[in-house]
Amino acid sequence: METTSRKIRNVVFSSLVVIFVVLLGNVIGLGRYFGLGRLPLAALGSMAAVFFVLAVMQIILTAKIKESKLRKTFFMLTGISAAAIPICAILHNVVYGLFFQGKDGDEAVFFILALLVCPALFVLGALGSIITGISGSLKKKE
Repeated sequence: METTSRKIRNVVFSSLVVIFVVLLGNVIGLGRYFGLGRLPLAALGSMAAVFFVLAVMQIILTAKIKESKLRKTFFMLTGISAAAIPICAILHNVVYGLFFQGKDGDEAVFFILALLVCPALFVLGALGSIITGISGSLKKKE
């Protein structure tokens, strides 16, 4: 059961990384350079929803698997930051829409979290997960 959960978690992790790269490429505008154009809003919304669901799956599967603390930390960081990206984006819009009355507002905090902090933590967690996975497989071969 443990190896099955680990394999499922690795597939979920890989899917998260692929969706993150596609969404990031669309936000930055890389599609224009490759002749793909921009994705429709419905596609972006559904990808964000799938991204969130996969992130929750990543968190649950990582919590159940017994492995080294460092590797578990990186996988949890990846899942939590991935789940936080759409949550912070939605909170930014909700707070802005409901409570914005002047030049100051708390929605900027959620905006910075969704656009800068959470994606940076996702990349850090993903790279750490990949590196610990590679080093773990190299140790098994020795």
